[in-house]
Amino acid sequence: MFQTFTGNSRRPRQVNLSGRNPNPFAANSGKSDAPGSREALAHAHQERVRRQQARDEQHAALVVQRIWRGSRSRGYTKQKWRQSWDDREEYHQESSNASGHEMFVKTSYRGAYPSADESHEQLKLLLQYANPHQHEDVRRLLWYAQRLLVEVNEKRFIFLADQWRLPLLRLERLTLRALNLINTCRYRKMAFMIPLKLLEFLSTTIAEDTAQNAIQYYGVLSSISSTICGEAHQVPSSGSSKLDDVLLATVLAPLRSPAARRSPGNLTLYQTFVIQYLVTPNLHQSLGFLPGLANGVEYRLVEMALADLFHNSPVEDVSRLNGTTGPEKRLWLLSYFLYLNRHKRRKSELIAQRPEADFIAAVSILLGSIADVVQSWVDNATPSSNHRSLPMSKTMFVEDSRGTVLQPFIRDQILSLIDQQSFSNLLSGSGHSPSKSSQDQEVKLIASYALTLLRVFPRRGIDMRMWLLAAPMASIDIGTKSSSRLSAVKYFWSTARTTTVYQATVRNHHSAIEFLKPRSAANPSTAKIGIAANETDQEWKVILLFLELYPSVLRVMDDEEFLSGGTTNTGPSSDSGSSLTKESALPLADVKELTVFLKNLAFTMYWHATDIVPGDGTESNSWIGSYFNPSAPPANLSNTKSDPDTDESLIAGVQGMSIDYVKRLVTGLLRMIYERDSRRRFLPKNHWLMTSLFDMEGFIEKVVAEEEDRHKVQEEEEDDEPEVEDEGPNQLRSAPRRQNNEQMRLKAMRKKYLEAVTPRLEILQNMPFFIPFETRVKIFREFVFLDQQRRRGGYVDPDQWRMSVMHRSTPGGQDVVGRHHAKIRRGNVFEDAYEQFFQLGEGLKEPIQITFVDQFDTIEAGIDGGGVTKEFLTSVTTEAFSPSNSLNLFVENDQNLLYPNPTALDATKDLLEQAGIARNSFGWRNQIRELLRRYEFLGRVIGKCLYEEILVDVGFAGFFLLKWALTGGSGAGSKESGYRANLNDLRDYDEGLYQGLLKLKNYPGNVEQDFGLNFTVDDTINPPPHTSNSQNPYHTTRTITRDLQPNGSEIPVTNKNRIIYIQYIARHRLSEQPREQTAAFLRGLSSIIQPSWLSMFNQSELQTLVGGAASSIDITDLRRNTLYGGVYSLGDDMREHPSIELFWDVMSTLTDEEKGKVLKFVTSTPRAPLLGFRMLNPRFSIRDAGGDESRLPSTSTCVNLLKLPRYTGGERLRERLLYAVNSGAGFDLS
Repeated sequence: MFQTFTGNSRRPRQVNLSGRNPNPFAANSGKSDAPGSREALAHAHQERVRRQQARDEQHAALVVQRIWRGSRSRGYTKQKWRQSWDDREEYHQESSNASGHEMFVKTSYRGAYPSADESHEQLKLLLQYANPHQHEDVRRLLWYAQRLLVEVNEKRFIFLADQWRLPLLRLERLTLRALNLINTCRYRKMAFMIPLKLLEFLSTTIAEDTAQNAIQYYGVLSSISSTICGEAHQVPSSGSSKLDDVLLATVLAPLRSPAARRSPGNLTLYQTFVIQYLVTPNLHQSLGFLPGLANGVEYRLVEMALADLFHNSPVEDVSRLNGTTGPEKRLWLLSYFLYLNRHKRRKSELIAQRPEADFIAAVSILLGSIADVVQSWVDNATPSSNHRSLPMSKTMFVEDSRGTVLQPFIRDQILSLIDQQSFSNLLSGSGHSPSKSSQDQEVKLIASYALTLLRVFPRRGIDMRMWLLAAPMASIDIGTKSSSRLSAVKYFWSTARTTTVYQATVRNHHSAIEFLKPRSAANPSTAKIGIAANETDQEWKVILLFLELYPSVLRVMDDEEFLSGGTTNTGPSSDSGSSLTKESALPLADVKELTVFLKNLAFTMYWHATDIVPGDGTESNSWIGSYFNPSAPPANLSNTKSDPDTDESLIAGVQGMSIDYVKRLVTGLLRMIYERDSRRRFLPKNHWLMTSLFDMEGFIEKVVAEEEDRHKVQEEEEDDEPEVEDEGPNQLRSAPRRQNNEQMRLKAMRKKYLEAVTPRLEILQNMPFFIPFETRVKIFREFVFLDQQRRRGGYVDPDQWRMSVMHRSTPGGQDVVGRHHAKIRRGNVFEDAYEQFFQLGEGLKEPIQITFVDQFDTIEAGIDGGGVTKEFLTSVTTEAFSPSNSLNLFVENDQNLLYPNPTALDATKDLLEQAGIARNSFGWRNQIRELLRRYEFLGRVIGKCLYEEILVDVGFAGFFLLKWALTGGSGAGSKESGYRANLNDLRDYDEGLYQGLLKLKNYPGNVEQDFGLNFTVDDTINPPPHTSNSQNPYHTTRTITRDLQPNGSEIPVTNKNRIIYIQYIARHRLSEQPREQTAAFLRGLSSIIQPSWLSMFNQSELQTLVGGAASSIDITDLRRNTLYGGVYSLGDDMREHPSIELFWDVMSTLTDEEKGKVLKFVTSTPRAPLLGFRMLNPRFSIRDAGGDESRLPSTSTCVNLLKLPRYTGGERLRERLLYAVNSGAGFDLS
């Protein structure tokens, strides 16, 4: 049998639609008979489509008919049920004519049901037909609820039988949906009364089922509460209080049941209450509601619920919160949580008790997730104008005299975190854990909380750090069980140094790469080292908090305390500021180890930047990093990203702690320790160098190439102007914001690019001490040479540049050269220079020509081949920086070192006010502008000296030079890591003030009683030295009292806050008072010398750049690099003239002071050039001045020329040389 035989011998019909001949032996078999065959095929396909469409339409019609018949049938059935229910209840619909808001209030009822069975039957029937979207069914529901509640009140029936459980659960869900309808239709608030009472009864009766239905339950109550409480202050009513009580009872009913302590499903009932209900706006506006809620809930369970939500790693917690609630709801949740905590503490009189660990963890995560919002709207006293563009509703804001501000309730609750008592409580019970692991966990928890507050409230950073440093704490030795008192610095240091992150980084800088990499599913970085990601975050928090606190105590720690570190006070707590700083001083061995960790970490972050944060550089840094720049504007929340993916780039998973934040923190502390070591060396000589990690053979060339790349990127950034397309009227308002976003995005991309391609430059500008000083000086000169070539078109020589300008194809060359030429009067050098050269601006970099004239306008003889320019610059600096001049721009300290006159601006304003010039008038602004322009011009002059390698005999105060070095870092090192005033810098400002503050810091008695100080400072405004009261009766010396902090006159200085007072004094004297003068000077300096170049040197090195090396003069080097002229010229035998030999013999016998005087006599500066006398420009030269031995030696300092008579005796030469030097027989251009 054939397997294919079907029992039918009829041959099946064969249908061929291909248009091909099926006979393989026929001619042209397999070829289509086009075009007829194709038409037939298309026609057949269309027929099939039409038939299928007809079948689909028929099927759809059947489905529609079936659904319609089913719906009509159900409608008929439900209508019969309604009629049956109405008949039994004797319910009439005539009351439906009640209009509007009265509809759900005027429903009458017959009273309680006669039996439980009848009540049960009516409930089942009601549940079968009730539609919560139909008003009449909702009225029937209320009818039944009223009768049921009578039964409950009269306790006629017991509803615990199994037959009631499911119907009551369905009734609860129906009631919740009905409440949504009532709330949506905005009926009168009293319409909520009956269904809320019903919900209270149901949630108490079927507590287990309510717990399972908690999300919908509290979601609906949140919506209703928002309506009721939000209108509580707008629509007062006699029944409002009663309604509030019912609402409160309904909210609390499930929480009072045993089910609240169990965990059905994924979330406990309290967790649902927290997430769904404690985010409701304006609960505080209903009188008595919030206190009643605080009394009714079990606060400990709320605390545990939030802590359980945040049980996983912080980054995942924040991401989950971002997906569950927006920033507005999280802000309300935090505010209510803080209110509940404060209520519980007041009620239990536990104000001085340390907060629970769950509270600390919950606040840390919750506050960190809305850091930008809190910083902009809570920590900022000035109302923002961007509230309309925020992702938050108008319920967050109120209007007052200042404009639109955040709700006072929210602001007050969050600001309650910034309290000295709370910080003392935070650490009051620390150190008493029974095991080392529990102690470490305790430290990490405290670190997370404190670090979050420091990042969120930067304006209160000084206060919070000092509160932490002053808080009492103890440490228990687990082995001996003995307790010792530790400072906060040592407390966190003892844990930080034992972390895996710290120890691995100290051993090898490569280990830090894995700890710094962003965590993601594709990059479980720390898994390679065997440490959990969450544990890494916790370790980072301890390390970062230590790095926040240690610089704060260093700023008020004098050198003696720092060098005597290592002792531990085990006695009782003391309020002494001295004990605080002494106890915080680390042993020098620990400081050395700490610097190794910081060096390795910093090197890794800059050298391996692309390995740590790979990508296109579009990471957006939070505005919270402006903490390091207090003048920065607040964050624009419209640009705040809540995408959890962006949080992966954060260190320790805390908002604002990006890799750049760690760079700034590490770099700042490294510089502080390095500066202290430079001042009083306590570390080995080459401790700071890390040359072994670089290829030093070609280092300079590679750095120069990186600088060229940086310059190209900088030019692109200046040229880039994001194009804004034509937009309609509705989009004009958002166009500037989008343009600013685009600029920020491009800037971030370029920044990341520079970090990738210029690692050596980044290290030089942020940690220059890794490279030897001599190498950095050579790099600096190379940078200047490159800039000269770039600006002068390759013609570095001044004469060649002038010729190239004169012969340009474009007109104006003569004008360019003319603007760089000036006629200077000998007796008015600075003012003439200012008048003629200020308008050049950055153009002062180009060669200038000077013609000196006397008082009769007679031109002095000589040609400016560079020497006259040098004489001009040294004359300008001598006149401008002299304390006895009439300019009064700079003043001297006790060491004769200069810094900007801090009272110059106030003195000028005082003169203008007393002269009757209106404040902020044109004349007022012009005078202030002229004063600041002179500071700016002086900055350009110093920059010109550095640019042209001209040494000037000017010494600047260390704290002022430090501002030069800290205003030019690249990337993370710019601005944010700028100068921060400290106590030790005050020694360079005013030795008397420094000693007085030391006495205050170390005073053992009662500071408040014995000193009588408050948080104010007195600024004495003295008249300029050239002005006397007889000449100007409008000007007298006066004193201005200024607050160091808001209401400072009302805050006394006590033993506890004196450290903060000292910090404020240092900041005012060193930063705030001379701010505008210093900024103007640095603005001028940076227009000539790139700030990033200055950042390669510390303050003492910058002084060496300006005035030369302060070491003893190497006579051998000077002799080797001296040029001779006239009779003294060397012959073919290269033998020196006898008078020259006598001169060098005499020079070798002089003291260092005398050698310096001779050098200043010839070159105008007593110090040698940085890299030896071969770098002196022009070279040191000697020419004969005739054979008359009675003549004194003379000089032409403009060309570094000594004119030496041909002396024949060494004693006479020595006598005449020293006489000339000490008598000041200086300039003689011959």
